[in-house]
Amino acid sequence: MNDKPNKTDTAIEYLKGVGPARAEILKSELQILTFEDLLNYYPFRYYDRQEIIPIAKVNADMAFALVRGRITSINTQGQGRSSRLTAVLRDGSGSLELVWFQGIKWVKEKIVGGQEFVVFGKPALFGGHYNMAHPEVETVQQFSERLSEGTVPVYYSTEKLKQKGLDSRGIAKIMQTALKTTEGHLHETLPDHLLEKLQLTPRATAIRNIHFPADEEAQRQAEYRLKFEELLFLQLRLLQTKLHRSQKLKGLIFPDVGSCFNNFYTQHLPFELTNAQKRVVKEIRRDMNTGAQMNRLLQGDVGSGKTLVALLCMLIAIDNGYQSCMMAPTEILAQQHFNTISKMLGSMEVKVGLLTGSTKSAQRKRLHEQLESGALQILIGTHAVIENKVQFKNLGFVVIDEQHRFGVAQRAEIWKKNVIPPHILVMTATPIPRTLAMTVYGDLDVSVLDEMPPGRKPVKTLHYYDSKRLMVFNFIREQIRQGGQIYVVYPLIEESETLDLKDLMDGYESIVRDFPLPEYQTGIVHGRMKQDVKDYEMQRFKDGISNILVATTVIEVGVDVPNASVMIIENAERFGLAQLHQLRGRVGRGAEQSYCILMSSYKLSKDARSRLEIMVKTNNGFEIAEADLKLRGPGDITGTQQSGMMELKIASIVRDEALVTLARRIAIEILNEDAPLTLPQNERLRRQVKKISRVFGNWGLIS
Repeated sequence: MNDKPNKTDTAIEYLKGVGPARAEILKSELQILTFEDLLNYYPFRYYDRQEIIPIAKVNADMAFALVRGRITSINTQGQGRSSRLTAVLRDGSGSLELVWFQGIKWVKEKIVGGQEFVVFGKPALFGGHYNMAHPEVETVQQFSERLSEGTVPVYYSTEKLKQKGLDSRGIAKIMQTALKTTEGHLHETLPDHLLEKLQLTPRATAIRNIHFPADEEAQRQAEYRLKFEELLFLQLRLLQTKLHRSQKLKGLIFPDVGSCFNNFYTQHLPFELTNAQKRVVKEIRRDMNTGAQMNRLLQGDVGSGKTLVALLCMLIAIDNGYQSCMMAPTEILAQQHFNTISKMLGSMEVKVGLLTGSTKSAQRKRLHEQLESGALQILIGTHAVIENKVQFKNLGFVVIDEQHRFGVAQRAEIWKKNVIPPHILVMTATPIPRTLAMTVYGDLDVSVLDEMPPGRKPVKTLHYYDSKRLMVFNFIREQIRQGGQIYVVYPLIEESETLDLKDLMDGYESIVRDFPLPEYQTGIVHGRMKQDVKDYEMQRFKDGISNILVATTVIEVGVDVPNASVMIIENAERFGLAQLHQLRGRVGRGAEQSYCILMSSYKLSKDARSRLEIMVKTNNGFEIAEADLKLRGPGDITGTQQSGMMELKIASIVRDEALVTLARRIAIEILNEDAPLTLPQNERLRRQVKKISRVFGNWGLIS
């Protein structure tokens, strides 16, 4: 083992070529504080001379393009903050506009009219012409000199970094200095037996070759080693947390299934449970009897019956003398859960309360008193339930719905509501791909509701362009004549000058104009309306008074109208896959055939077209989640960027599924033999896990 002092922990300002000013920018822009942080800032690609393309072949679908040409004009427009610098780059095939909005003085010193440059950036189509905003520019000579050194790494930079000379080329320069300075000090993090077993490149070699590989094979081996290492330590952290919870954290024991549960099950069950619901209730019951705190994720598509499962489990808590709490991210969803659960319970003597930001002071005071006395058995609410003044007599079971919509600190507050932490059931209507479940939720036990209640027909999804609007309106009339109700959803409330979208108000007026008869009652709901007005319009729709509800995505969750048979989504190309799937879940609640109609313009990006094709092709939430993961990435889907859990520097849970599986299998093998990592052969692992835990904290204990 290397006993040299760990020079990699040295503050970045002491690296030759950095200094205090650059160090401050590296810290604020890239969170690089030490030599090691810099070495762990990997290139996102490499290029060579063969990748230079003619300007005529540039198109907006390219992630990046490398072009070579002569600057034929340079112009500065505007003044102060609104100023911009434009330059035209020409080669034998065409021209490309280069644009800078910041760092103009620095760029003007760098580019010279009439001279040849190599330019690298993201092409975009604007006003019928291609341009590049804030591209990286270097002379042909500079480019040739770098290529003579081997494969050239390309690093992400920012405008502030570029102003300090830290564009991709500048970062590569200080990276070379860091590698020379730390030579012999890059300690190995994996055990020798693991390096040998998996034939992995040593860490020091991998770090050098990820930045400046001698050839493609050296780069590939370095990437494989560093990806595996990153995923292995993520899995070790998650699995150790899971072991700690099951072995160390004392949990409440709910041994009894009593009168509350049995009365509800025999007298009030709205429909026969699916096999999936029965299986999940058994899994949760088993957790409640282990003596350890439960932390279980329940995932199931829209309409799969998660709320009913949660209620059954809350009734078990009541049978054992404990209170339950259900926390939802919005008032609309909290109100929906309150209405649904109250209706399900019917005449049962179970006291249910609702607490949101809109709850009046007098009602809030009564709720607080009933909670503290134990008279209130189930509390449903928004983040208002975690306020310090909300005190329970004996909270035993907590349901967190759509948990990714809550911050980490908010979710942590619920643990403090009882001396022994309550059992936690985390619910999501966004089906989670397998690799995501193994990483983001790797420390939770996972239950899946993969069956829909009987009697529901799959929603038929159709995609039409705006030219088919008359046909769609005729279809609406026919559906209303048959007793159906219609949602029409828009992405915006008012007309936008920057986006060519149909706005909600214009859409509402056009529907009222096209459906003037008394039998076509149209309501409108959006996020800027006062809550009482919004509730009034929603209630009219739920009661069947309004035939058509024109809305923004406020109806994504919260409104459950079995009679609603058609969901029309305007400008569907502007919505993400998960949101489209959630909106589609608002129809198909009854026994009749329902439809989701996606309206769009003809101008569709490649990603937008893919999203709409996927929606038409499948109703399967897991297929949609897999596609969404590939299109958007994990952080956007789960909200985990806030926790640091998914801040992977080189691995991708989308592209590296096989490595995720391998890392989890190896982590399980290691911890089965040595859970605390105290054996001599695991010393390196123990030291690195401890180091990572200090940086990221222990979010796994929160949920």
